[in-house]
Amino acid sequence: MREIVLDTETTGFEPGEGHRIVEIGAVELLNHMPTGRSYHQYINPERDVPAEAFAVHGLSTEYLRDFPVFAAIADEFLAFVRDARLIIHNAAFDMKFLNAELGWANRPLLPNDAAVDTLAMARRKFPGSPASLDALCRRFGVDNSAREKHGALLDSEILAEVYLELIGGRQPDFALSVQSATPAKTSQPLWRPVPRPAPLPPRLTEGERQAHEKLLEKIGEKALWSRYR
Repeated sequence: MREIVLDTETTGFEPGEGHRIVEIGAVELLNHMPTGRSYHQYINPERDVPAEAFAVHGLSTEYLRDFPVFAAIADEFLAFVRDARLIIHNAAFDMKFLNAELGWANRPLLPNDAAVDTLAMARRKFPGSPASLDALCRRFGVDNSAREKHGALLDSEILAEVYLELIGGRQPDFALSVQSATPAKTSQPLWRPVPRPAPLPPRLTEGERQAHEKLLEKIGEKALWSRYR
């Protein structure tokens, strides 16, 4: 299963009010494992960046002026996210901007049911608790110390780690080695989740541990578990 963990930065909150995307960042997962492929693009919004938006992501009108407009990168972006499930924090926000930009560029829209909202996932899993990306980083021990301002690629990398925790851990299956068939056109370094700063507490009860020890004693020296103790 191919998934794209994605984030955008914008000039404001509503594309219907003339606001535009200024940055897209995304990383690829295959069977819930990072492949190292990423997509990152700054975009000329063809309008001024309000001070409120600049305070969030630090991308100025002057800085963005020399980057391509969305229509110029739309095909490359669609090629990267092709047929993948999109993993997005507060998916409704990013999807309305992406589809607005795609519509203005006369490109196919992304189906809304292709997006998985990690904000909704976190609220279901931890009802009543803060569910912002920073709050989830604190909960799972994900290092977000580089996140002084919002940045689409950095946030998508952090969200990928958070998403893997939300679905049950960083290796939810035995797909220990995956490679993508097509390299991405990106200057970004290969990405991998960083090691957990502290191990999770054991879920095994003392009674279960003792029962396991008794079972090993019963099996004897040929017990497979003895090779890994």
